[in-house]
Amino acid sequence: MPRTALILSACLVLSAILPGFSNLARAQARAEAPPYYLGFDRNDYPGDALLPALRKTFEWTGYWLNNPPGETRNTWAGKRELVKAAGFGFAVLYNGRLYQQLKGKDAAQIGQRDGRDAAARANAEGFPAGTTIFVDQEQGGRMLPEQQAYLHAWIDAVVAAGFKAGVYCSAVPFEEGKGQSVVTAKDIHDHAQGREIAIWAYQDSCPPAQGCVFPKHPPSPAKSGISYAEIWQFAQSPRRDEAKSCPKNYNADGNCYPPDLPISAMTHVDVNTATSPDPSHGR
Repeated sequence: MPRTALILSACLVLSAILPGFSNLARAQARAEAPPYYLGFDRNDYPGDALLPALRKTFEWTGYWLNNPPGETRNTWAGKRELVKAAGFGFAVLYNGRLYQQLKGKDAAQIGQRDGRDAAARANAEGFPAGTTIFVDQEQGGRMLPEQQAYLHAWIDAVVAAGFKAGVYCSAVPFEEGKGQSVVTAKDIHDHAQGREIAIWAYQDSCPPAQGCVFPKHPPSPAKSGISYAEIWQFAQSPRRDEAKSCPKNYNADGNCYPPDLPISAMTHVDVNTATSPDPSHGR
């Protein structure tokens, strides 16, 4: 066979084979991609009876150690063993301070006190040493000096007590004016001063969020825009009343309800994806 015919024949064979190899490689890459895990959180404990139904959709749940934002009591207290027995992993939460509670005060001292309190409550609930406790940083934007001092002192106290520390915070760009913006999660991470801080980022804008959805194959938390995020909260109940907050698939009342559960005050949830089925390693 002439040389040109051999080359042509080889090209035809490769063109037939390589697409197959390419498809196989893509399928193999998908199979080898790390799984991510769907979780829910809510301020009020949903009740013992709803745990089995929630477990059909979710791998893990948020778990408050103190009164959640806006609440006068913590209904999660004392429920760890029941939640664990139902098969859930944990993302352990501690409600931190607002700027108004820190302004003009010794923020570091308050942070130390709250960090010790968080550790004591985690111990009382039976969470093992090494569990990651996330402090809830509700306010977005660039951290002011008092907020930064509080967070650093809180983190240091939690770590000194034998736990790991994380922060629940915004990954939504905050416009500062004059074309400048800041992302709270990045601001906290970039000013950690050597501290290891797990990030639980909330980002419910469309995109990257897809609204109130419960995917069987949840997206990576890095899709939040925070490449090092360990948890991404992509839907909140009620939906934030902001133009960029993703409106898709929410109920008419503005809340997000899991499939196969009745619509009630005890069933609306915030929806998250995580790199682990037990993000706090609290089992």
